[in-house]
Amino acid sequence: MAINPAQRMIIESFAASRDEDELNDLMDMLRKFYATRLKREMQRLWDNGTLNQEALDNLDGEHLRTPYKPL
Repeated sequence: MAINPAQRMIIESFAASRDEDELNDLMDMLRKFYATRLKREMQRLWDNGTLNQEALDNLDGEHLRTPYKPL
């Protein structure tokens, strides 16, 4: 499986990190990027009615992780 240009850029950025502080800065940037995308998508779902308080209440306490298969 080939990597795409975005994956290549991320790999090269991490490879060029000079120290742990720079690596942490890159990680923070990626976290903020995905947090922003998540907020935007959640707002879109809320605005179109897919996500509402009832849906959130139904999710409360749910365990949605994929179960692990024994080795």
